[in-house]
Amino acid sequence: MAAPRLLTLVLATMLQLPQPVRAQPAKTEPANTVPTELRGVWLTANDMPVLRDRTRMQATLDQLADLRFNRLYAVVWNGGMAYYPSQVSEGRQFQNFTYRGLQGQDVIGELIAAGRSRGLMVLPWFEFGFMAPPDSELARRHRSWLTQKRDGGLSSISAAGEVVWLNPFRPEVQQLITELVLEVVSQYGADGIQFDDHMSLPREFGYDPFTVALYRKETGREPPANEAEPGWVKWRADRITAFMEQLATAVRKARPGAIISISPNYYDFAYKLQLQDWRSWVQRGIADELLIQIYRPDLASYLPQLEKPEVQESLGLIPTAIAVMSGQRNRPTPLALIRQKVEANRAKGLGVAFFYLESLWSLGPEPAAERLSGLANLFGDLPDQLLPDQPLPSKPLPETPPPPYLPPLP
Repeated sequence: MAAPRLLTLVLATMLQLPQPVRAQPAKTEPANTVPTELRGVWLTANDMPVLRDRTRMQATLDQLADLRFNRLYAVVWNGGMAYYPSQVSEGRQFQNFTYRGLQGQDVIGELIAAGRSRGLMVLPWFEFGFMAPPDSELARRHRSWLTQKRDGGLSSISAAGEVVWLNPFRPEVQQLITELVLEVVSQYGADGIQFDDHMSLPREFGYDPFTVALYRKETGREPPANEAEPGWVKWRADRITAFMEQLATAVRKARPGAIISISPNYYDFAYKLQLQDWRSWVQRGIADELLIQIYRPDLASYLPQLEKPEVQESLGLIPTAIAVMSGQRNRPTPLALIRQKVEANRAKGLGVAFFYLESLWSLGPEPAAERLSGLANLFGDLPDQLLPDQPLPSKPLPETPPPPYLPPLP
């Protein structure tokens, strides 16, 4: 059954968030206004069959605009591969093809243009961060760039399977990441960039010769055998933070006003196990918005995370949301639980982002039409006085303009 158009394009364009707020004391809202709720969804590699087809992509963006979303996080870096025409990856010879859509289009370019025309802000998502598949061309060509465990092991198991980790402390790795990020931001005139929980390093890594020598030089000591030793954790986390500060500065110089969006795990896990001190990133103004991944299967384990002091601290500084799992192929999420989590977020002044697009309506236990209707009811309460600020100026895209709007797919 064809899903009806849920709202008009005029209403959809009312949903763009304000320009990023730096880490300063919370601003007082003018009288009779309410801050816009951050409503996002990730567009993953699993969603590429939809995104690569021009007609389906246009219809999907119509549907998301009608559902009153305002943020789309589109994957551009996954598996050691760029999901856009990248001179950096091809020039460095770790990708020997140009990623394009089924009609030969630049997928990310058209997505950004189509989203902007509907009032949807598209932030390219640098998903894999320092992570890469062991058999990727990037990992094979640059073995010395990989960090290792104390026993010499190079890989770990992640949600993406077995992976290796580029050493975030090496200048060559930092240069590569910077080149890729600036290429995306500059090439598309993107409104910002997003980094997630893979812009980090599992704490068992960092025992490679380069890092050991650097630690010895700076501290006069050998790295401790205990990977969780607080000083060793902090030393590595601080260097990742320093790189993120440099990267954010470079992005803002290339694209003034660009949003630095981060989506880490909850803080205790992120800092202690992944060396990702995102609380400092917020406090130091590195991040402009925060989406915390709390993929809990029930409210009992979900709700306490909303009370954490670092969550409330961030909420007073920058737009803050909680990322929820809208479902997976082998683990559907009931619509009722989605509603309960969104309402719990709202009660705390928090926005929401869903992982991921396909599971919003195609992988749930309910029929797609029922989930669409439920999402429409959930997001149908935006105050009329909330009008968007002007978006960042667009840059011309190399592809032809997107076709006219199309009705949602059945």
